[in-house]
Amino acid sequence: MTEQRKSALAIASIWVWCIPLLPLSLAIAIYFGELQTPTFLFINHCTRLLPDTFWTWLTFIGNGWGIFALCFPLLLLAPRLLSAGLLASLIGGAISQIIKPFLALPRPAGVLGLEDFYRIGEPLLYKAMPSGHTLTAFAVISGIYFASDRDKRASLWWIFIIASFSGISRNALGAHWLTDVLAGCAIGIWSGMLGAILAGFIPEKQMAPNQIGPRLLALGGLATIHVLLTQTLDSELNQSLQYACVALISITLALFIKAQKPRAI
Repeated sequence: MTEQRKSALAIASIWVWCIPLLPLSLAIAIYFGELQTPTFLFINHCTRLLPDTFWTWLTFIGNGWGIFALCFPLLLLAPRLLSAGLLASLIGGAISQIIKPFLALPRPAGVLGLEDFYRIGEPLLYKAMPSGHTLTAFAVISGIYFASDRDKRASLWWIFIIASFSGISRNALGAHWLTDVLAGCAIGIWSGMLGAILAGFIPEKQMAPNQIGPRLLALGGLATIHVLLTQTLDSELNQSLQYACVALISITLALFIKAQKPRAI
């Protein structure tokens, strides 16, 4: 069994799988403790101290296209980690599409007056829980983290801080309650663990640049470039970031194409 597979399967210990119960329990306590509105308004007010662009860029990390673009250099550096993140986001996305319509909970704009809180963008009214952006951010981050070698995970703790701020941005933009963010965090981490396990079963030889898996990921990069150039993701304030991501993907693809060529002996 490869080291990568052992590393992925090593997350199966019970206590690790229980970690997401912490944010989930806090979300339940806030919801049934009738603290949903006060916590949302407090965070929504405090986050106004920072510019709107700061929060829209952070919410971009929770957009599926956005985080795939930002992580795309892993296609060259660590394709297994990129695969784990992608698998995790697909798992989390599927779970979200089931839960959101089932719960059908209103968002802040569906309960509060629009003048009562700060909002960036058009008001969103329905399908609050879980926060899809938060779920995606934590799914990809957790997939990358748990697919990494165990001795390297200690140096990756900071990526969870980024995911956390991405979740808070959903409160800052007036799109989600704190409970939605906490639920997205929990489901995202579980999805990341599953994605890491699945990625651990991919044979090492299939991770080479000239294999079908990495080439499909490269095609995903081309699709992402198209989306970034033709659509506005979450906010017009993200336009410059989208162009920067196009450059990042293009450079990575150029190096990836170069890696296809066999080296002279």
